Amino acid sequence: MNYPTPHIKATPEDFGQTVLMPGDPLRSKYIADHFLENPVLVNNVRGVQGYTGTYKGVKVSVMASGMGMPSIGIYSHELYNAYGVQNILRIGSAGAIQPDINLKDIVMAMGASSDSAWGRQFHLAGTFSPICSYEMLHAAVQSAEEAGAVYRVGNILSSDAFYYDDEGIPESLDSVKTWQKMGIMAIEMESAALYLNAARFHKNALCICTVSDQLVRHEYLTAEERQTGFEEMMKVALETAVKLEK
Repeated sequence: MNYPTPHIKATPEDFGQTVLMPGDPLRSKYIADHFLENPVLVNNVRGVQGYTGTYKGVKVSVMASGMGMPSIGIYSHELYNAYGVQNILRIGSAGAIQPDINLKDIVMAMGASSDSAWGRQFHLAGTFSPICSYEMLHAAVQSAEEAGAVYRVGNILSSDAFYYDDEGIPESLDSVKTWQKMGIMAIEMESAALYLNAARFHKNALCICTVSDQLVRHEYLTAEERQTGFEEMMKVALETAVKLEK
């Protein structure tokens, strides 16, 4: 794959080995402005802002993925194949569907179940279970422990739907209760595609999310809190990037 790609106007030297990927371009800018040293805007195609700077002396990039599996599928494919990125760490929001997971808790996706057809393109003669990089997960757990963060590790659901036809946003959990009974921690919309791409191209991926919606108790963060209120997760992700360089 040649560069620049249709969606990223940059060179491989513009990116660090680890890229943090929030969904929201404004969250990408927030991380660059508040945590990175000497951040440089390296991509702004379609307003999808990507920055590279240093954190504790380590070159780190942060670039938005947009919403949904097709979007993160495109960006991760291009970063892995055209820009030489080794590690993509999705940092996003998720809706908890277990009653003992609270707003602002961190969930780390050891596995990413899905209701999406994304994986069909790989023509597998069975059911593939998309999982994260153990090295990244181990580093993230260490970083969360050091920060004293409240976190859970387990399986999440990457869904194609945000609004469900039968219930709208699944406040009643009717649309996802079959997943809930299987111990799925939370719902988001990107990780399965990221994990599948990482597996296909022999790269590393991890999703850590802050719980923005508690769907069992009908509790929700505001839009502003979603954009700027996830600092603990951001710090855990950055410390993970540092550990991956050692």
